[in-house]
Amino acid sequence: MAEMGTSTLWTPDSWRSFEGRQMPVYTDAGALASVETELQSYPPLVFAGEARRLKDELGEVASGRAFLLQGGDCAESFAEFHPNNIRDTFRVLLQMAVVLTFAGRMPVVKVGRMAGQFAKPRSEPNETIGGVSLPSYRGDIVNDINFNPESREPDPKRMLRAYMQAAATLNLLRAFAQGGYANLHQVHKWTLDFVGSSAVTRRYRELADRIGEALSFMEACGINPETAPQLRGTEFYTSHEALLLGYEQAMTRQDSLTGQWYDTSAHMLWIGDRTRFPGSAHVEFLRGIGNPIGMKVGPSLDADTLLRLLDTLNPNNEPGRLTLIARYGAEKIEAHLPQLVRAVKKEGRSVVWSCDPMHGNTIKTGTGYKTRPFDRIMTEVRSFFAIHRAEGTHAGGIHAEMTGQNVTECTGGAVAITDETLADRYHTHCDPRLNAAQALELAFLIAEGLQQELASREAA
Repeated sequence: MAEMGTSTLWTPDSWRSFEGRQMPVYTDAGALASVETELQSYPPLVFAGEARRLKDELGEVASGRAFLLQGGDCAESFAEFHPNNIRDTFRVLLQMAVVLTFAGRMPVVKVGRMAGQFAKPRSEPNETIGGVSLPSYRGDIVNDINFNPESREPDPKRMLRAYMQAAATLNLLRAFAQGGYANLHQVHKWTLDFVGSSAVTRRYRELADRIGEALSFMEACGINPETAPQLRGTEFYTSHEALLLGYEQAMTRQDSLTGQWYDTSAHMLWIGDRTRFPGSAHVEFLRGIGNPIGMKVGPSLDADTLLRLLDTLNPNNEPGRLTLIARYGAEKIEAHLPQLVRAVKKEGRSVVWSCDPMHGNTIKTGTGYKTRPFDRIMTEVRSFFAIHRAEGTHAGGIHAEMTGQNVTECTGGAVAITDETLADRYHTHCDPRLNAAQALELAFLIAEGLQQELASREAA
């Protein structure tokens, strides 16, 4: 088995000589090859120039001059594919970005877990219910969530449907971002009806009033959406975990301008906590593409291994190339994250540090539902900011599983979801997500952290 960093020759299929975990086993190799060949003939979903622009913007985050907001569905599904769902998640991300921009006094780079987040890693290869064992559900791009032998059989044709849905989602997102919906003068209209009476929404409306006053003043000075395009639209990028490598290879194209290879399935791809081991096929694949990439870091990762991975994934130490997404859990972050931050800082490595407060805080309630207590999520975010203030580094981003739908999947928050009310609107295909009110409440907490970081810089 090839080892991490031992090969300098990279091709889009060189990952096949490495160990690939968390990928399905297709029984019909011919059908799989046929689908991958068909995908290779499809148009790219994103373009190399867009990916380079995102990398430049993330370089500003790595330098402490911007903040990364990355959020969206745990796992996109075919069943819940609807323009209103896309619009509502986009709307919440706009609200969060406004809060962060206003409080942090810095640009916010907006990246959705959208238009491609179909594949999910699983703790076990099989799921057993009532004495029957079947392959685990690995996301709609692989198999179906229904528990029967036909549904759980990995089907390569699902990749074609995932591509079509991603293309339609991207088309709508681009229209929202540049067609007037993201105009800052609409800031009051982004509030979702079902959170209209919550305390956090009242706080948002007060902020929107202040922004409206500032915009009126700017308009009186001749600065309006017609003279300043930044007011009438926004840059919005897409991302997902690069888990299904056959699909990712099929979407990888050589840029005619630079000769560099880009994975055109998304602007940004990341490696999960379960697939970043030495000798990983996923590390091998991502090291060769020109996109900005991310990597989840958790309790099992030590400083020496992290630095070796940085050598492999970002050998030229490019700002914006690599985002490290910390996912520890409220009880473990303070024991593990500081040593990694110190090691990266000592070696002079340029990275974006982002906080994923979701995956380390998943529990199962007495009623059998998986949930993520909102107080644990908030505690991990506070610790993340405190650690970076103590180390003199930039807490550069947040990575959240959230939705604009009125779900009840994470307990707590201003909307006060309890264990007993989880079942009311528990719709996730995989892991629990923040709803709109909880996501906005999280944004205000992050804003406080950014303000404290600014105060520390100014006092230094």
